[in-house]
Amino acid sequence: MESYLNSNEIIKNSLKSMKLPEKVRVFDTTLRDGEQTPGVSLMPEQKMDIAKNLSEIGVDAIEAGFPVSSEGEQESIKNITSLGLDAEICGLARAVKKDIDIAIDCGVDSIHTFIATSPLHREYKLKMSKEKIIDIAVESIEYIKEHGVIVEFSAEDATRTELDYLKEVYKKAVEAGADRINVPDTVGVMVPNSMSYLIKELKNDINVPISVHCHNDFGIAVSNSVAAVEAGAEQVHCTVNGLGERAGNASLEETVMTLNMVYGINTNVNTKMLTKLSKLVSHYTGIKTQPNKAIVGENSFAHESGIHAHGVLANALTYEPIDPEIVGNRRRIVLGKHSGAHAIKSKLSEIGVEVGEIVSEEQFHEIVERVKAIGDKGKIVTDADVMAIAEDITKRTLKSERIVDLEQFAVMTGNNVLPTASVALKVKDKIYKTSELGVGPVDAALKAIQAAVGENIRLNEYNISAISGGTDAIAEVTVRLENQEKEVIAKATGDDVVKASVEAVIDGINKLMG
Repeated sequence: MESYLNSNEIIKNSLKSMKLPEKVRVFDTTLRDGEQTPGVSLMPEQKMDIAKNLSEIGVDAIEAGFPVSSEGEQESIKNITSLGLDAEICGLARAVKKDIDIAIDCGVDSIHTFIATSPLHREYKLKMSKEKIIDIAVESIEYIKEHGVIVEFSAEDATRTELDYLKEVYKKAVEAGADRINVPDTVGVMVPNSMSYLIKELKNDINVPISVHCHNDFGIAVSNSVAAVEAGAEQVHCTVNGLGERAGNASLEETVMTLNMVYGINTNVNTKMLTKLSKLVSHYTGIKTQPNKAIVGENSFAHESGIHAHGVLANALTYEPIDPEIVGNRRRIVLGKHSGAHAIKSKLSEIGVEVGEIVSEEQFHEIVERVKAIGDKGKIVTDADVMAIAEDITKRTLKSERIVDLEQFAVMTGNNVLPTASVALKVKDKIYKTSELGVGPVDAALKAIQAAVGENIRLNEYNISAISGGTDAIAEVTVRLENQEKEVIAKATGDDVVKASVEAVIDGINKLMG
């Protein structure tokens, strides 16, 4: 991929002295280390779907799990290996014959075997001598190779291991037949200069590809992974959305895009699928991606500040390092108290209200002030808010024709009763009636609406807040919906939460389909 950033004179000059590889392998461990994120447990069919998407996006290797951990894990890995994916399917195994046998039985292409080497692990966990650890590593590697399986060997806690001993361990591993060695920064203690130094030292003695597995305990897992590549590492371990134990691992999307766009180093990853993959993993794991997450976050290409929004509307590269379409994301101009006239004028035009035609310049300035006033109250300014303000100021009805209208709906719920919702919607002059079950009345109602509309519409976010107090409190429901083309926010208020939820979703659907 051609890099926009490495044409920058400062970056370009700094890279001149580096002997960078043309391509780096991506080893994804979302299904193993990522699933070890506290609170995450994936169903077998979810793991299969993630594996399919990982292979489709182009990762070179997928660590499908830790086979010995459970029978369910073994079944999931067998299901994945049976798919015939293009990616290499790997299983994790301790340097123990039982682990290795179970991994081999799962039909994996490769086994990532490991044993700890640091003084802490030798003394407190393994209670083994240096020599014993090397013997076990060698025996395990030789045993795997006897079965014709690719071996990736890790010295667990490598970055807290004595350098001379670490070199000896890896040399013996390669002599035993390891196809790749992996350097785990198990508790994320490295900094880029240290990682670069370590990889260079190992490259002097190791003649097989070197991989790195960086944890994010100090927030620099991606930086350490990239530093390793600068020093000669041929493969990086990553997880989608940076999932993993404790603070997580190097993020797949951030690592790949840094290599591609800053260094001009290729991977086999189809970057246009990164945002879609991120959302899929977020949905299955229940771990919401933080809005300001680089590359795939909701706000990574969003702009509210007047100066920034004006610049982006003139030329997006003024305040964006790359085109969001490169990663399958989208640009958003968000309205709020920091918004300038250019952003608000652009939003009005987007919803069909042209300044100078429908709205006068004087009225437009009043709209700007009203939008900022809403933002000052700490509220999200939606398209509906802008339309309502414009209608109030112009004293005209500006709403476009609605595609979907609610004719009627009914909800049944109670003790020992499965919540059921029935809706009748008018969609382009035709009436559609559906009934759906849900985990609650709101869930049932939203499922019924989606079934009636028949569009591929996804509810990404649902929030409810009380505007007034008491048992008859008025609630404000905010929903975030998306289809293949765009994402919208819609709101509705009322003393009936289910009805307000339905109205908000239908308003959002009209925005998506309009």
